[in-house]
Amino acid sequence: MTSILIDQDRIAVIERVIRPHIRRTPVIEVDGGDFGLDRREIAFKLELLQHGGSFKARGAFANLLTREVPGAGVVAASGGNHGVAVAFAAMRLKIPAKIFVPSVASREKTDRIRACGAELVIAGDRYADALAASQECGANSGAMVVHAYDQIETLLGQGTVGLELEEQAPELDTLLVAVGGGGLIGGVAAWYEGRIKIVAVEPESAPTLANAMCAGCPVDSQAGGIAADSLAPKRVGNLMFPMAQKYVERVVLVTDEAIQEAQVELWKTLRLATEPGGAAAFAALLSRRYKSVKGERVGVLVCGANTTAVDFRRSRPA
Repeated sequence: MTSILIDQDRIAVIERVIRPHIRRTPVIEVDGGDFGLDRREIAFKLELLQHGGSFKARGAFANLLTREVPGAGVVAASGGNHGVAVAFAAMRLKIPAKIFVPSVASREKTDRIRACGAELVIAGDRYADALAASQECGANSGAMVVHAYDQIETLLGQGTVGLELEEQAPELDTLLVAVGGGGLIGGVAAWYEGRIKIVAVEPESAPTLANAMCAGCPVDSQAGGIAADSLAPKRVGNLMFPMAQKYVERVVLVTDEAIQEAQVELWKTLRLATEPGGAAAFAALLSRRYKSVKGERVGVLVCGANTTAVDFRRSRPA
């Protein structure tokens, strides 16, 4: 059923609906030698330049524009980026929004949620705690719950990243995609339908998809590490999992140290300020956990920028 509901045709329809509200983010090609890798082009899809600092705006607008929003508005749970995206979309569409986040959410993300005018609630220590609180709130208030990844509209919205990327870089053989709950990789995989190799990248400290692949179904996993505010749900979504089984070629695990190094290299070489989750896909390539073969054309999805790692206040004159 999921494969019928989330497919190329429906992603293309959603893309037309959300197009006036989202950015068409660029792709840049960079010589791998600039990073000490083999001298071949790497295509970076810069979804960190999307509204709200991540790809999540696509799924947020897909929900708010295609579902009937009640007078009570919307409620969402998030490690941070989905909350920013829903708050941003709600602000643009003049819809009340209440966002639940765990205590691990970064200040950069919570500040952005408040700046969009949404009500912010800190609920528990992990995403699962915030999710439970948001669902209870939705049931009690009548607000529409916008799930971060286990929602048809969310997956369709994230799938528009694949639509754009295929138009911009049609010759790709392989795409590296970071995984948290799986909304992004599920949507992108549904778009490509096996036409290119999709490689999932997760932190070793949050192997949700890796464990699900081994078990044959989504299962509870540990949820920690440097990217806990974006890549550490309790388990991947039920809706994306059949697509992962069908279209994801493998899951690669990377260390927190590799993610930090990827952040440093993306800033040093390209002046891209990425959050840990946004740099995770590149960490697989940089650390050689994923080794490309000769002639392979590789793409990397750089998916998030909500970080305080670069502090421009330091450059202000005294």
